[in-house]
Amino acid sequence: MPLKDLLIALVVIVAWGVNFVVIKVGLDGLPPMLLGALRFLLVAFPAVLLVKRPKLPWRWLIAYGATISLGQFAFLFQAMYSGMPPGLASLVLQSQAFFTLGFAALFLGERLRVASVLGLLVAAAGLAVIGSEDSSHVPLIALLLTLCGGAMWGLGNIITRRFGKVDLVALVIWGGLIPPLPFLALSWWLEGPEAISHALLNISLNSVLALAYLAFIATMVGYSLWSTLLSRHPAGKVAPFSLLVPVIGLSSSAVLLGERLSTLQCWGAALVMLGLLINVFGARLGQRLSGRAGRAA
Repeated sequence: MPLKDLLIALVVIVAWGVNFVVIKVGLDGLPPMLLGALRFLLVAFPAVLLVKRPKLPWRWLIAYGATISLGQFAFLFQAMYSGMPPGLASLVLQSQAFFTLGFAALFLGERLRVASVLGLLVAAAGLAVIGSEDSSHVPLIALLLTLCGGAMWGLGNIITRRFGKVDLVALVIWGGLIPPLPFLALSWWLEGPEAISHALLNISLNSVLALAYLAFIATMVGYSLWSTLLSRHPAGKVAPFSLLVPVIGLSSSAVLLGERLSTLQCWGAALVMLGLLINVFGARLGQRLSGRAGRAA
């Protein structure tokens, strides 16, 4: 991959990794469901007036927006509002890779690879270690909500695979039309009209900047550059870069917010990362080792 594209990948990974710190900043001034509604309003408008709708039936746009946009971030925002640390959230959300495999096997009839199953078991052990920590560190409900966010992301990935080749930027923009009203309904129900009006009337500069980052940097710029990389290189070369997102998430959270993991959480995080690495590279490594064994024989 040329140096220019490596730099593009680095920009995307940093933007997506720091995204979790920015969500935490946004949640300090806005309730989670209202934050979600405002984020996707900014994603969709006025961009839908400038970008052509992807050539997809509305039912698929609704399915995409309801899972990857609404479902993923409703659970993630509520999880972080409930006490999930940003850095750890960036790691646990990567459980989407395993949910994607499970849903692919369930709905598409795909066979699970040995490396994927092994990676899932290792990552699950890591999540169990994190979940066994005292609830003052990570509330169990926050961990479960983050896993639900990963499940919605995984389900959205299965839906997206049915699209074939599609403009990812247009998909994100037009899919952004779906979440605002459900998010507002959830905010009205869970947070109440008084909390909504108070938050909007007293919105701070930090909240405005956080919204701008979430909508334009993490979403618009991030997906635009990511789709550029996917158009130039095979997905197998681009996808592993996403493993760096939790590395940046944990690092930026430690530097900017002072987040520190306990010893037990560090072991759990290491197991989750090891599971993700096995899932991505395990089959390739197994093929190389079997090839060397065959040549030696």
